[in-house]
Amino acid sequence: MTGPKRVAAIHDISGIGRCSLTVIIPVLSAMGVQVCPVPTAVLSAHTGYGEFVMRDLTDYISPALEHYKKLGTEFDCIYSGFLASGEQIDHCLDFFASYPQALKVVDPVMGDGGKCYATYTKDMCDRMSELAAVADIITPNLTEAAILLGEEYPSAPMRSSEAKSWLARLAELGPGTVVITSVPVAEGGIATLGYDKEKSSFWKIINDYVPISYSGSGDMFASVLIGGLLKGDSLPIAMNRATSFTQLAIKTTYSYGTKWTDGIMLETQLPWLTGYQELSDFTDL
Repeated sequence: MTGPKRVAAIHDISGIGRCSLTVIIPVLSAMGVQVCPVPTAVLSAHTGYGEFVMRDLTDYISPALEHYKKLGTEFDCIYSGFLASGEQIDHCLDFFASYPQALKVVDPVMGDGGKCYATYTKDMCDRMSELAAVADIITPNLTEAAILLGEEYPSAPMRSSEAKSWLARLAELGPGTVVITSVPVAEGGIATLGYDKEKSSFWKIINDYVPISYSGSGDMFASVLIGGLLKGDSLPIAMNRATSFTQLAIKTTYSYGTKWTDGIMLETQLPWLTGYQELSDFTDL
């Protein structure tokens, strides 16, 4: 018998507004995965609130890495997300280099709805491709995919051929697996799209429409995706698992009329992750 898989999660922690580590830790823990948080910043509330108190923890990350190496700590996955400064990109690269056998996942958190987040500079956005280059998996939303590719945010739903082109071009940056979330598609609906470069396979899952976008949705999706892959899911099954749980939590939150800034009400839905699910909603793109 072996212990649970262990993930080093390099993300921020926000006191109010469920996102980043306050989502990642409970989700992966429910899936039987140990989360070792490496906080990049502490915020009183996430940046969507407009006003917030923030403490940059850039000077913490490198000493934490050196301590883990001194302890002989092993990680099955290194997972990066919201970064508070350009220097933190260098620290993430050091983490990835220190654990070459670990699954390297980059959620290139930079923006949503066609706009960058308030704390992200152009230089940070430009340098995000350096993390993508060494990643095994990247999980951008459509805004972040456009930034990585130097494209304008699409003004119309994406055709299958265009979506495949974006996925393949993102894979050319370095990662073997690309998953793009929140993609309006020409045949109707909002889709999650995936590409496995080694197998040359493209996947699509159409999401149920809910007329609001909650903070932390991407963190939740990526966490379930990672948990599934670490437990042996194929890419489309992991995508399906992540999409299904995220939809369940979003619909629950919407039913209560919760403000988008408060994030997804995941607390009562975590047991879903421990039960049996039939996952067959994926199709070829």
